Amino acid sequence: MFTGIIEKVGRIVATEDRGGDRRIVVEAGALLDAARPGDSIAVNGVCLTAVELRGGCFVADMSRETLSATTAGRWQAGTAVNLEPALTPAKPLGGHLVSGHVDGVGTLLDRQEDARSWRLRFGLPAELARYVARKGSVAVDGVSLTVNDVEGSRSFGVNIVPHTLQHTTLGLLNPGDPVNLEVDLIARYLERLIAERA
Repeated sequence: MFTGIIEKVGRIVATEDRGGDRRIVVEAGALLDAARPGDSIAVNGVCLTAVELRGGCFVADMSRETLSATTAGRWQAGTAVNLEPALTPAKPLGGHLVSGHVDGVGTLLDRQEDARSWRLRFGLPAELARYVARKGSVAVDGVSLTVNDVEGSRSFGVNIVPHTLQHTTLGLLNPGDPVNLEVDLIARYLERLIAERA
């Protein structure tokens, strides 16, 4: 589990295709000071297992499912990524509960300045729209955000404050860029429970 509060922007150092899967090396610096092999680290909202640690970097394997269902298939050496280590009992829950299991890929539709902040509008897959509600939570590339508004089943808007712009990759996005989306965990489980009762 994660909180959606990004602790570091790292970079993909290398990628290597391995029999249909892919192995990546991610520069994470001091984020790895307390890390051990086997730890979970969210990379742009994708929960990955650090299979090896080496000099401020970690190595992770990605399955075909991860490569096809997220933006991970587009990552290459030099790609900037949001990083967050797994939630521990001693860590404050500053964002919202995020599993690191991406629900779908959305697209940045528009970005507009709003005082010192930016308003971003994202398109999303229609099947995820029912989980996105005004003033609800959503994770975009692993960043916990509050939904400002929803336009039917097509898009939602968020406001990005200066701190988030400077300390995540969201400030690097341009219209047309794909993003990983994870909808609110509670909404997904609630739907499942209601469906079981019907």
